[in-house]
Amino acid sequence: MTAPSLTVDGLVRYFGGLKATDEVTLQVRPGELHAIIGPNGAGKTTLINLLTGELASDGGRILIGDVDVTGQPIQQRVQLGLLRSYQITSVFDSFTVRENICLAARRKRGVRMAVWKPLVRDSETMEVVRRIMAECQLQHVADEAAANLAYGQRRQLEIAMALAADPRLLLLDEPMAGMSAAEGAAAIELLRSLKGQYTIVLVEHDMNAVFSLADRISVLVYGKVIATGTADEIRNHPDVRKAYLGDDEDA
Repeated sequence: MTAPSLTVDGLVRYFGGLKATDEVTLQVRPGELHAIIGPNGAGKTTLINLLTGELASDGGRILIGDVDVTGQPIQQRVQLGLLRSYQITSVFDSFTVRENICLAARRKRGVRMAVWKPLVRDSETMEVVRRIMAECQLQHVADEAAANLAYGQRRQLEIAMALAADPRLLLLDEPMAGMSAAEGAAAIELLRSLKGQYTIVLVEHDMNAVFSLADRISVLVYGKVIATGTADEIRNHPDVRKAYLGDDEDA
């Protein structure tokens, strides 16, 4: 069988006497969109910060592919292809959409800012940029300054810049937060179009989005994964219903 893109084994993190991450164990398969849900205070953001290396764990292991990165810094994990969107996306408001994505694509190849001028003449990079703009439905604003984008379009640009860095595993922490209904619907369609092309870990409060998009879902409650399964399995899981989803069949 193909090795998991991400393996988390018994991950623990304490904040004083609080066990914020309680022996978290999960696997994310290649090409999977794996959602992590849970009530406020469940430890979702702590878990994401542990995965990226922004927090150090107090126990357990994190593997990207077959490489143990538990004690490795953020940059080492980025080099192995684990990206949280804002790790690669420093959006430059005065740059166009095209230029921002171009810059992100070239960062992957270690090109310095000092050689910005030749970048837009690099045919290999520009082919990547055109493909990413098409995937993220940004062609029509390619020459628009980032500062002029609507909120939803800016979030699309952030995802596009992360994709331009060719991630092995993309972590998205509430990408639909603050969006209007129309922007949220567009974001759902974007993520749906990316399924299977990229391995994605999605943390999101919008349950309609989660249940319509996720291949599998892990439910985190008080720092512990209480269930992992398909949308139907999670929707009907008695422990999940009791702890999080409640009794509403449409939750």
